[in-house]
Amino acid sequence: MRTGRLAFTLALAAASSLCSPAMARDVVIHAGKLIDGVSRQPRERVSIIIKDDRITGVEPGFVDKPGADVVDLSGKTVLPGLIDTHVHLLLELGKGSQVVNAVTKNAFDHVLDGTVNARKTLMAGFTSVRDVGGYTPAIVALKKAVASGEIVGPRMWVAGSIISPTGGHADASTGFDEALSKPEWTEGIADGPEEAIKSVRRHHRQGTDLIKIVPSGGVASVGDDPQAQLMTDEEIKAVVDTAHTLHMKVAAHAHGTVAIEHAAKLGVDSIEHGSFADADGDKIMKANGTWLVPTLTAGASVVDYAKTHPELLAPSVAAKALAVGPIMQANLARAYKAGVKIAFGTDAGVFAHGTNAREFELLVGAGMTPMDAILAATSSAAALIGDEADIGSIQAGRYADIIAVDGDPLQDIATLRRMSFVMKGGEVVKAQPSPAPTR
Repeated sequence: MRTGRLAFTLALAAASSLCSPAMARDVVIHAGKLIDGVSRQPRERVSIIIKDDRITGVEPGFVDKPGADVVDLSGKTVLPGLIDTHVHLLLELGKGSQVVNAVTKNAFDHVLDGTVNARKTLMAGFTSVRDVGGYTPAIVALKKAVASGEIVGPRMWVAGSIISPTGGHADASTGFDEALSKPEWTEGIADGPEEAIKSVRRHHRQGTDLIKIVPSGGVASVGDDPQAQLMTDEEIKAVVDTAHTLHMKVAAHAHGTVAIEHAAKLGVDSIEHGSFADADGDKIMKANGTWLVPTLTAGASVVDYAKTHPELLAPSVAAKALAVGPIMQANLARAYKAGVKIAFGTDAGVFAHGTNAREFELLVGAGMTPMDAILAATSSAAALIGDEADIGSIQAGRYADIIAVDGDPLQDIATLRRMSFVMKGGEVVKAQPSPAPTR
């Protein structure tokens, strides 16, 4: 038996090949500083012990194990793989006209885009994502391809097509000639409790992991009002009861105050965006244990589009963006102070995939501590997804989803934009040598 040292040159070779695991092996990571996703206090000089795709232990000091390769991250800050709980891997708004893309790109185009976006997301250090809206057959196929190792990407929990009322935020046919039709435009349309129940059951049969509903209007959609509650309480309750019976969580896109309060009272697991929430809404979310996924990057991005490239947006979207975007950060600050549970989510797809880490800077800018922002993207995000036993922390039994950065994100949260090492399930997919010391 021997102890090998996996130098960064070998790690870079492994990252460039991006192949699936060929054989079982033992690895030890020497972490200079460890933020484990559980403790609020980082640890110095520790070793993470890995067997195949799982962490078997975390030990003080830099240790070697017989027969194990060693990854030297002694000059870096090591964290659990990050989790983005609100992405759209099949979408990228701002990449061409929103209207033109709707009528010229089909589901095959989108799933091919998704393969590229999945890789960008993983290389940015996000080893797990919750995709909360994409044509069900396409996003389920992408999830399966990633899980089998055929496509490089993060672990995926997918909602499939969003359940929406006719003319609501996820009715993509709104504004077009009624003679135009695509299955992905209206797959999630459900009017009334019975249709809502059937839609949830169909999603479950098709292989989705959670349900996404849109009780309020949205920003990037045509002709609906973000302040209005467009799903009835009966429809929301029908979705929640059916989904929970099937052990599926429910994410509720909700901008308006009334929709936020009603959805939280009716038992949804998370409020996505929460743009017009107020102090009463915060109290309701806190009392019901409802997670808030703030998506501040999406708000900032659509404001930028509206100001600099309004021609890329569909009619009415720019005006809504300018009204909603500026208030999101202040409302997150209030919710955070009120003790509402916060999970990291960006709405990637509304902006460029792979730049998800910008959200950390906006969260800290809204008043979250750097550690709380990191926990929102690790253990808290894992709790929202419902898989704390596998992801979100560096502990024995969890997947060896591990990242590293040069510098200290607790001192400069923007460090998380510059990912130098990514491991998913014990496989190195990205590695960069530490910068030479300055004199």
